[in-house]
Amino acid sequence: MANSKKERGVKWEVRANDRYFHQSCRRKSFLCFRWGRYADNVVRSYKYTPLTFLPLNLYEQFQRAANLFFLLIVILQCVPIIATIPWYSTMLPLLFVLLVRGCKDLATDLGRRRSDGQINRRPCDILTPEGFKTVKWKDVRVGDILQVHKDQVIPADLLLLCSTEPHSLCYVETADIDGETNLKFRQALSVTHTELNGDSVKQNLATFNGIVWGEEPNGNLHSFKGELHWKGERHHLDTDHLLLRGTVLRNTDKAYGLAIYTGSDSKILQNCGKLKLKNTQVEILLNKTVLVILLFMITTAILLAVGAGLFEQRVSPQYDVVSVLQRDSSPAYLGFLTFWGYIILLSPSMPMSLYITFEVIHMMHCLLIGWDVEMYWEDNNSPAQARTTTLNEELGQVGHLLSDKTGTLTQNRLLFRQCFIAGHIYGDMSKELKPLDLSWNRFSCGGLKFSDQRLVDKLRERSSPECQEFFTALALCHTVMSEWRDGLPHYQAASPDEEALVCAARELGWVFLSRTRETLTLSEMGLTRNYQLLALLDFTSKRRRMSVLVRDPGGQLKLYCKGADIVVLERLQRDGPLQESTERALELFAQGCLRTLCVAVRSVPEALWTEWSRTLSQVGTSTGDQETALEEIYDQMEKDLTLLGVTAIEDRLQEGVPETIATLRRAGLKVWVLTGDKTETAVNVGYACKLMDPDTTLIQGEELRQLLESPSPEVKSKEPEVWITSRKAVKSKAALVISGPELAELTREPEWGAKFVALSDQCQSVLCCRVTPAQKAEVVEMVRKYSTSITMAIGDGANDVNMIKTAHIGVGLCGVEGSQAVQNADFALAQFSFLRRLLLVHGHWSYYRICILLRYFLYKTTAFALVHIWYSFYNGFSAQPMYESWFISLYTTLYTSLPIQCMGFFEQDVSDKSCLCWPEIYSIGQKKQLFNPLVLAITLLYSVYTSIILFFIPMGILQYFALDYQTLAVTIQTSVVLTMTVEVILHTKFWTKYSVAAVVFSLVAFFLSTLALHSARLFTASPKDYFFLGASPNAYSTPEIWLTICVT
Repeated sequence: MANSKKERGVKWEVRANDRYFHQSCRRKSFLCFRWGRYADNVVRSYKYTPLTFLPLNLYEQFQRAANLFFLLIVILQCVPIIATIPWYSTMLPLLFVLLVRGCKDLATDLGRRRSDGQINRRPCDILTPEGFKTVKWKDVRVGDILQVHKDQVIPADLLLLCSTEPHSLCYVETADIDGETNLKFRQALSVTHTELNGDSVKQNLATFNGIVWGEEPNGNLHSFKGELHWKGERHHLDTDHLLLRGTVLRNTDKAYGLAIYTGSDSKILQNCGKLKLKNTQVEILLNKTVLVILLFMITTAILLAVGAGLFEQRVSPQYDVVSVLQRDSSPAYLGFLTFWGYIILLSPSMPMSLYITFEVIHMMHCLLIGWDVEMYWEDNNSPAQARTTTLNEELGQVGHLLSDKTGTLTQNRLLFRQCFIAGHIYGDMSKELKPLDLSWNRFSCGGLKFSDQRLVDKLRERSSPECQEFFTALALCHTVMSEWRDGLPHYQAASPDEEALVCAARELGWVFLSRTRETLTLSEMGLTRNYQLLALLDFTSKRRRMSVLVRDPGGQLKLYCKGADIVVLERLQRDGPLQESTERALELFAQGCLRTLCVAVRSVPEALWTEWSRTLSQVGTSTGDQETALEEIYDQMEKDLTLLGVTAIEDRLQEGVPETIATLRRAGLKVWVLTGDKTETAVNVGYACKLMDPDTTLIQGEELRQLLESPSPEVKSKEPEVWITSRKAVKSKAALVISGPELAELTREPEWGAKFVALSDQCQSVLCCRVTPAQKAEVVEMVRKYSTSITMAIGDGANDVNMIKTAHIGVGLCGVEGSQAVQNADFALAQFSFLRRLLLVHGHWSYYRICILLRYFLYKTTAFALVHIWYSFYNGFSAQPMYESWFISLYTTLYTSLPIQCMGFFEQDVSDKSCLCWPEIYSIGQKKQLFNPLVLAITLLYSVYTSIILFFIPMGILQYFALDYQTLAVTIQTSVVLTMTVEVILHTKFWTKYSVAAVVFSLVAFFLSTLALHSARLFTASPKDYFFLGASPNAYSTPEIWLTICVT
């Protein structure tokens, strides 16, 4: 028996009303050790506990190479023989960085803990020997029987046993787990509905002792395989019997379920994997630069160590004063010690606090995006959201924008405008519609934007069987759920297309009233008819169609199918009538930018149904690849169809889309539109949204193939004539139009993919038609592979998720197809038009600010540290520091940090209005003009030059005065701080009160702290740590010092 269950893939045992059994196998954990089988229902998304916070957070922080490097420096400073500066000069900045990052991590984790607590404390009802008792979610265990009330969130993955609805139906909303806003129905097994329902439901549930065998916990939201063993019988279970954790019970007073998976075993929590962090190109280049600085530091330390050894061997013996200080060691050993001393001394050239400042700046930029009222959509109370804090500067470098069409460029509020039935086109596309008189229809809810009295007359007079059959198909072939309000049926649909078609059928007299798992009820011109639902052949992005197999009230079996024209037309009977008129109608609808679906029917013989249903049942219980097997079985049924007609739905462009695309094109972005629509529809929409100009040449079909088959454009001397001619067209105004099958060839041929991307760079735009969601992701991957630019993908539906996750930057629109695109995106917007401000304003500003910040950080740290090198030529390569130890500690964290942070927060090279008026400014980021190897090399050379000036001018002037080392150190320290502050002042173009306050505070903090650290009181308390007694008061009282500082 056990082996057979293992073979069927059901190894997860759940015993109803048996807490003792599950408690004995309860999963437990201690530190990193876990044992047991069944998880509790406690959500633990937090990472830390009071016991593990300090060690775990430190472990995570020291995964960063910079933090680990400075920890090693601190350890070296604790070795007296090589310590050139006190250990606290590095320890204090390191502790500051660790503390700030630790506090941020702690605050984030406390937020998770509070969120977990709110979830874990939600109330629910579980069955106890005394009846149903209200407990908290965290108290639910596997095997418990729960009572869920209307509008309650379901606390665990439950097997639906029964409900208060007829046939134990249950309606759930799954928006929180898959982003789809429509209601879905679930239904209990008929055996549990019959045995457990009734007046004594509590007593029946208390005696229920069924055993469920199911799959091991997994994250597949759309499949479940299990069995219920009860009263000596075995009953097959699937997803239609499950109520998933996180879904909401709707339109059902009460439902009763058995907890199958709890807590971390539930399907929604199994899907909560770790997010993949995206690194920006700026950050990657920064990390390489830091590595170069590290190699330079090590090389310099080696050379200075060699100099120390040579000085000890050749110079020291010639001077009695130096000879007295000579250590009893060989020059080689002295050089080895000096090497480590210089490593410590030059370590400030590594920008320790840069990474924490980098994070703070990123967080601030995200807040500024969310606070921008220009990107707030009042209609649905949706501000812009930055859902990641690492990609801000890449918003200013986007080169390719790949966009979905439906719901992204268009409103996705679909209107039934025209239809083609039996050779006739019905519907008026003029702007001034003459509303239909639908007073005869008691179920009419209004809102129909269709006008053609001829069709209404035919339906009411029942003079056209084709029209009746067409609207019967629209009223039956869907997954819509009905909800009655004020005596009228309102619909919740999985897609706006379905809702538009079912609503149109309702307004014209074919009213979908209700559904159960086995029946569909319609009102056909006032006559109520029940259809037995035998099979529902689901819509998938791969199938691009859906079908229902029903038995009509007359006992006849019929298959109704609707889907994309390219899919349905190839499944029609051969040599069917109206083929030419259908193609003309499709072309006419496409010219009007209307979305089309073909509707077809098939009469199914009883013998075929019997054989087909038997095969379908066998596939449902098989252990192989069910998805592929189901597709094959569906294909067997969906053939030899008879076309009923074509629907034409209008999807209007969103406000501001044409202007946004035109502006982004001026900014240098290559805009690609990827849609499942047919080519004619997509092209017309492309013209309407200014993706292409009216005089744009379309390159498609055979012409495009010739270009791709020709040699690469780089081989100019060997170009055939076809390439030269076509390239002239490309260089004028051209757009590429490619279909899904052609894209499949591109992805199979890498050489063609590279040519296509190269060719697209010479064109205005690219239009990809008839593409599947998987192909959308493949297109993005192709652009990333064969182009060096940053890619951005934008979409609004679940079918855009793969594309959004594949691009460098993913943007989700808060559309009407649910929230799944937003949940998987890096940024969320309410309207496509907000993309213009997100990229041209916030993107450009972020890129500019981040680049200025990074260059300044590298400049100030390297110029500060290189002074030690020049001083080495005057101190015999002894690794003596040029600065006071406290100055080394406070330089980066206090004296020079705030002005550049304010610059990183608020700096603007141009105003937001200028960014929008002159979008060409955006090309600065696309061309990487502010942060590239050349700019970084110039910045580092400038820091070398600055360090030479900072040391040699004071040294050259003060060597003629009777001044000591400490006075020289104070002079150079003051010059360094003033130079770095002036550098910020010169680069700041947009002053705010915070910028002024930061500059003033930094200078005041420097002078006050310097005077305090050189005071007699601190020297008396600790002469070893505060040995610059009176150095700064003495230096600042000398006019020559101030003159030297000013000259420097």
